[in-house]
Amino acid sequence: MDAREVAKHWEANAEGWTCQVRQGLDVFRDQLNSPAFFAMLPPVRGLRGLDVGCGEGANTRQLARLGARVVAIDVAPTFIRHAAEVEKTQPLGLDYQVADAMALPFGPSSFDFATAFMSLMDMPDPARALREVSRVLRPGGFLQFSILHPCFAPPHRRVLRNSNGEARAIEVGGYFDSTDGRVDRWWFSALKTEDRKTVEPFCTPIFHRTLSGWFTIVGMAGLVVEELGEPTVGAGAGTSGTVLDETRVAPLSLHVRAFKRWA
Repeated sequence: MDAREVAKHWEANAEGWTCQVRQGLDVFRDQLNSPAFFAMLPPVRGLRGLDVGCGEGANTRQLARLGARVVAIDVAPTFIRHAAEVEKTQPLGLDYQVADAMALPFGPSSFDFATAFMSLMDMPDPARALREVSRVLRPGGFLQFSILHPCFAPPHRRVLRNSNGEARAIEVGGYFDSTDGRVDRWWFSALKTEDRKTVEPFCTPIFHRTLSGWFTIVGMAGLVVEELGEPTVGAGAGTSGTVLDETRVAPLSLHVRAFKRWA
């Protein structure tokens, strides 16, 4: 699957996605993944940043609230339109642009840092995207990104629960398989069953890579890993039956921060 096809899928998802996340249906993002990402993020006040694959802009706005000057990109014009509409009514100095991470329209050393919230694993060539991000980072600048955890969210994943609905194990398979754009159809887990009869599922292209594969392409882009995160709600969190509960057993996402080598 090429970049144009991927962009078509995300443009088709963008309207429904924006509506649902703004209703609070992306529980994993709002209650665990993004808070953990920001807890790991170094201070960005006064820095110029690039947010890669910004979606409707929720995390981009948080970067701005932390004092960063941010340019944000996405391949889906509808995502950018919704993000820009919020910027008009609640200005934070954000610059939203339709652009492809695999061909960034910025010059070398344009940014002090970059972020990519759960977007790189949706790209057909993340190695190229990482090289592009590295190109536009200044030496010593950093990239922090989150992806589905390669070890615990491979092509096959099934949550095994006990009689109380609590996750007790994660069944995984196909770790070494290449999906190369397999399209998954799914809903946010918080969307009620009866609502799924009238709401179209998201269709998202999946490009699975192994953990070693990710570390290889990070290094080949001239980036050096300095910190990892694996968000979990921890024991006794009272999240039985939810996607959050699954993270007590194994992480659903992996957070990586890497800095650009000095020449």
